[in-house]
Amino acid sequence: MRKQAHLLLDTLVLGIIGALGAELFRFLLEIFQTIFFEYIAKYSPPGLASEGKKLIETIGSNGLWLIPLILVIGGLISGFIVYTFAPEAEGHGTDTAVKAFHRKAGEIRKRVTPVKIIASAITIGSGGAAGREGPTALFSAGLGSIYAGILKRSEKERRLLVLIGMAAGLSAIFRSPIGTALFAVEVLYSDMEFETEALIYTMLGSIIAYTINSIFVGWQPLFEIPKNLAAEHFIDYAWYALLGIASGVIGTLLPNVFYYTRDLFKKIPIKNHFKPAIGALGVGVIALAYPQVLGGGYGWIQEAINGQMVISLLFILLFAKMIAFALTVSSGGSGGVFAPTLFVGAMLGSLLAEIFHQPPAAFAVIGMAAVFGSSARVPIATLLMVTEMTGGYNLLVPAALAVIIGFYVQDFLSIALKVKYISLYEDQVERQTNSQAHKMEHIKRALSILKEQKRIDPGTLGNIDLVSLLESNIPINLTNDEQLFIGTLSPKNPCVNTLIIERCFNKESKDWKIVAIIRNNELLFPDPDFRLEKGDEILILSSKEILDEIKKNFEN
Repeated sequence: MRKQAHLLLDTLVLGIIGALGAELFRFLLEIFQTIFFEYIAKYSPPGLASEGKKLIETIGSNGLWLIPLILVIGGLISGFIVYTFAPEAEGHGTDTAVKAFHRKAGEIRKRVTPVKIIASAITIGSGGAAGREGPTALFSAGLGSIYAGILKRSEKERRLLVLIGMAAGLSAIFRSPIGTALFAVEVLYSDMEFETEALIYTMLGSIIAYTINSIFVGWQPLFEIPKNLAAEHFIDYAWYALLGIASGVIGTLLPNVFYYTRDLFKKIPIKNHFKPAIGALGVGVIALAYPQVLGGGYGWIQEAINGQMVISLLFILLFAKMIAFALTVSSGGSGGVFAPTLFVGAMLGSLLAEIFHQPPAAFAVIGMAAVFGSSARVPIATLLMVTEMTGGYNLLVPAALAVIIGFYVQDFLSIALKVKYISLYEDQVERQTNSQAHKMEHIKRALSILKEQKRIDPGTLGNIDLVSLLESNIPINLTNDEQLFIGTLSPKNPCVNTLIIERCFNKESKDWKIVAIIRNNELLFPDPDFRLEKGDEILILSSKEILDEIKKNFEN
């Protein structure tokens, strides 16, 4: 109960910090947009009424010819800042937070937080085709990591605080308290799993951040849609099912366009500092004909919702934005993938609404949810996020249909076509079984039991780096000339499908013991009739000489 009390206090603090951090990012973004667009390019894209702007595009006397210039300047400045001070701040940011949870015990370098927020504000403020989600996620998750470090919290709690910080920041920036709370626990896994233990805290942190943020921006949703939108006939659901199928196809294409572009930029033989400027130049060239691709494009999304775009433009922007945001973020520019993917989904939905003669608002909103839900492998969170961002609660059921169909179509196509990249978030793991965070908990439990059984001096285990142990298969020295070793059974290992009693690893000696086995995220304690399977992670206790022989079973 005492532990829960201090975590609730932590959540309150991070909710406040997340909201203030989101406001800081919004403030910086406004400054750089004013400098680059209003002062230099004399161009103003349409904006949202909920953010105090007008849904009007303004082109100054210079036309669009200065747009490529401000993009390249922004790319150069952002690239210099990121690759000089914190290279892990490049790209869309959410992946860095996900990686920190799974592989780095929740640790995010302190300098990443300021570098990410400044570089992203410059990238997006100068017209880069990126969104606020990635920078806000990494920035607020970084604040959670810093907070945990200051209070010297445990590894497990630091991971939790990173998720709470992420949820709070996203809630404030997108005005979506429920959806972002789910996003923080769903984005970690690609196969419909959740970090359920953290949900109550991410939910509370999101609500606190949303409430505080509303003091600054009001309580209205981000986008405006007509009231009383709903699916009223059976045939309506058929159209939404078709939208779901189309969203699954686009959701399969998006991650591959994004990451193959990244792979291409990696091969360019110049310093990483200059690559964001090259990507920015490509976006600038596209923007000369289609300025709609600039920035997050929220104003243009609103126009698609309002049905103010012609069918040919919708089709072109569907793919132009896809290319533009890949050029911006995959080149090393700093920004998120959420807003650009919503843009693609809105264009797809509005395009199909024109083709099917359906209401554009409903199709644009549901297209937003279905495309991001499938391409990012976060269907449930996205469904709620888009609903909250638009106020389209009457569309929840048809949106759920389209999102679920899109998710499974994307999953089917990714497997059938054997695509290389299945999600916009590359550092997602398939399920908890594949997360180092959960493996560590199991190994610690096994070591704790071993201490009790063997009466091992706890000091001999005090400084073990368990992550390095798993990754390198380096044995740990204990007292009495014994060692601990962890190995994973590959499919070709001769010990697969053998009983423990058969002592496959070393039949001649009895001076070794299998302490525990991790299988499918479960910690198992074997008996003589326990049969080993491929993928089993085995914790073995033995003398050094015998363990050297046993280790040969795990080579290659």
